[in-house]
Amino acid sequence: MRYAEDMGQCAGCHGAILARLRRIANVCRIDFQPEQAKRWRMDPAGKLLIVWHSRTGASRAMAEAAAAGAATAARVAGAEHVMPADLLAAAGYLFVCPENLASMSGAMKEMFDRCYYPVLGRIEGRPYATAIAAGSDGEGAQHQIDRIATGWRLRRVAEPLIVCTQAQDMAAILAPKTVTPEDLARCRELGEALATGIALGVF
Repeated sequence: MRYAEDMGQCAGCHGAILARLRRIANVCRIDFQPEQAKRWRMDPAGKLLIVWHSRTGASRAMAEAAAAGAATAARVAGAEHVMPADLLAAAGYLFVCPENLASMSGAMKEMFDRCYYPVLGRIEGRPYATAIAAGSDGEGAQHQIDRIATGWRLRRVAEPLIVCTQAQDMAAILAPKTVTPEDLARCRELGEALATGIALGVF
């Protein structure tokens, strides 16, 4: 994908932008009209920050798949390493974590605790999405993140992505997880859509 200085003067770039917008519209919340593509241009400076934490491997695999979809337009960071400066430097966010006991994982909660007030009022309006690995539900962790995002005045731009592993007993819950190719494909599509939408400025 080449970056266009003037989308109206580059038919090839316009067609590529149009194709990407159609893919974004299948995943994210945008009101897409084909004629709008002529007004948009790619900005490689805008970066998606993928923040992840994983206990048994599922969330890590999901974050890595999303990063593969976003390619060079994303930065991936473990929740334990994310600081307020990382959030301030990013143009949008994908939060990926497991649900433990109907809550987000402790390391992800600690990231939000550590960063909440230092960035409050400084990242309003930026897009975000979530990807949750859960045994059978995932709504608890997702709603927790949504409440924090509401406090930050972020904008959810994609439907929640929840991967259920169906792990119900202790052995299954503690065992390493494998995410299906279908679910990894959903994560890749989400990563690509978020990163492209941020680069195009459509959110």
